[in-house]
Amino acid sequence: MLPWKRVLRPLVALLLTAAVAAVPATAAHAAATSSSGWNDYSCKPSAAHPRPVVLVHGTFANSVDNWLSLAPYLEDRDYCVFSLDYGELPGVPFFHALGPIDKSAEQLSAFVDKVLAATGAAKADLVGHSQGGMMPRYYLKFLGGAAKVNALVGIAPNNHGTTLSGLTNLLPYFPGAEDLLTLATPALAQQIVGSDFMTKLNAGGDTVPGVHYTVIASKYDEVVTPYRTQFLSGSDVKNVLIQDLCPLDLSEHVLLGLTDRIAFHEVANALDPAHATATTCASVLS
Repeated sequence: MLPWKRVLRPLVALLLTAAVAAVPATAAHAAATSSSGWNDYSCKPSAAHPRPVVLVHGTFANSVDNWLSLAPYLEDRDYCVFSLDYGELPGVPFFHALGPIDKSAEQLSAFVDKVLAATGAAKADLVGHSQGGMMPRYYLKFLGGAAKVNALVGIAPNNHGTTLSGLTNLLPYFPGAEDLLTLATPALAQQIVGSDFMTKLNAGGDTVPGVHYTVIASKYDEVVTPYRTQFLSGSDVKNVLIQDLCPLDLSEHVLLGLTDRIAFHEVANALDPAHATATTCASVLS
């Protein structure tokens, strides 16, 4: 029989591969370029859209490649748009959101303060993909973020931990596997269903008063599974299954945040509910 460590290595590789199944091949090149148009600290929010929008990327992504479609979409609608890098590991370029999630939330806190100071706004709206839709909840709940945030929109957020399509169920059969994940990529271990981090995050309720929550999920999500674990419970929560709006939408975890204009339309509705319009399959043309 092979030593367990030799078996563990391909298992960990498989977990990592599943988590980044469709990261764009051009990610490294995109991250090397400056964001064209957003992160403009001279931008002043309009009367129609008085709050800046902070985009929070997902695991293995960065402040540019995750938002090459959504950031221009929101800019075209007259929003001041900003994005940050967080959770970097030493010696790992381009692929971020791998460090401890509580520390990433501290980075988000500092970034929101910077954006509010630059724009003069009292509050920001947060839009996050995958881990980026969940990590801000730590900021809201434990770091005073609720006083500075009006709305959190999570696209395919890992709100209650994931089984990675059942792969995490294999970890107990490999002693030391979770320890290896924790040491190498803390954020991956913290996002597994039942982790200490997830238990702390969700203890006492999913939401905090004063913040409007929207979750946009796909039933074809293969990374945050089961997909319904993405949904939140609370008095000010809107949970959206994208296939309820457009049964023809086949977007899975990655595409939902990268290119899905039906999901983007729901993001726009969440940011400006007073002027929301019905989201349908035709929203891909909006």
